[in-house]
Amino acid sequence: MQVTCGTDIIEIDRIKESIETLQDRFARRIYTESEINYCESKKNVKYQHYAARFAAKEAVFKAISAYLDNKYNIEWKDIELVNDENGRPKINFVNIKIEELKQCDVSISHCKEYAVANVVCVF
Repeated sequence: MQVTCGTDIIEIDRIKESIETLQDRFARRIYTESEINYCESKKNVKYQHYAARFAAKEAVFKAISAYLDNKYNIEWKDIELVNDENGRPKINFVNIKIEELKQCDVSISHCKEYAVANVVCVF
């Protein structure tokens, strides 16, 4: 058994600027339809939620990268953050399967300026 972790922090304004400048091109390249719907439902704080999901995707990649045959075989939308029935974020892998992966847990947080994510995976 091996435990890996990944952490990422991002300025919310960077994500906000990318979404406002590149509009659908950025959002549709990074986020799944479900993630976009969730973030857009948050109205005044939607960019905090977009940024938290961006940080989580980066953190997941850091945690699993040693187990990928080729780091270019994974795309942004292959990692999806969804909420469980209690509202807690969890990772859903789309279009990829990592045979050795037994469990992957995520924690995200955000404030006015930053979003951060921490991921722990068990192989």
